[in-house]
Formats: sequence, C-alpha cells, structure tokens
Amino acid sequence: MENASKALIIAGAILLAILIISLGIMIYQQAAGVADGGAIDEVAVSSFNQKFTQYEGTRKRGAQVNALLEQVKQSNITYQNDPTRQITVASDWTDGPNGAITTGAYAKASTGSTYTVETTPDGDTGYITSITITTTGAGGGSGS
Repeated sequence: MENASKALIIAGAILLAILIISLGIMIYQQAAGVADGGAIDEVAVSSFNQKFTQYEGTRKRGAQVNALLEQVKQSNITYQNDPTRQITVASDWTDGPNGAITTGAYAKASTGSTYTVETTPDGDTGYITSITITTTGAGGGSGS
C-alpha cells in the first residue's frame, strides 16, 4: 500500500510539472507574438513613410516635387480603401494640388523653381498623412 501511494504522489508531481512547463511555454509564445507584431508594424510604417520623407527638405527642385506628387498619387490609389494611409497635399502655386490627389488634374511644380517640402505623420498611426509644399525660389506653377 505504501508503494502505491508513493507512485500516485510521483505521478501527480510529474503531471503538475508538465502543466507548469506547458503554461510557461504558452505565455512565452504569446509574449513573443506581441513583440514581433509591434516590430512588424513599426517596419511597415517606416517603409511607407520612407517613400515620402526622401523628398523632404528645403531647396527641392521642381522635378523632385513632381516625382513626390506622382508617388503620393500612386499611394493614394493603392490605399484608396484605407483612410489611415491617404495623404493630403497642400501647395502654394496656382492650380497646385490641394487635398488627397488621385488624378493628374492639378498644375505641376515648375522645374525652374525650388520648394520646401514638409511631411506630417498622424499622431496615432505614425503614417504620413499630409505634405506641405511651398515655393522658395523663382516662380511656382505649371512647369513641365
């Protein structure tokens, strides 16, 4: 009888140990999944924003601004069903783009001018949601 009770105690201890180890593994996997998901989101935001921040700065040529506007247009078309990734543009030249551009119905930046480009990310998502383009040199407006 004494051997049987010791066997039951040992079996119970083994089952309890297996349960604790399984619980630890499950908690570890859930924590790792949360950490990986955050890193993936951060990489996605950085990758999305990089397409536009490369044009950011002062004394940008008109051709660079036009390339940025085309990039914004393509992005807005690609993400037309995702409002968190829609980008609005504000420009200061006549008939320049203002709002979320998805068509080419705006005056392009003059290739003989220089511009200042500023991007603004959304405070919650981190995605760039607006771009401001101001003329800094020569006359802005419908160039090339």
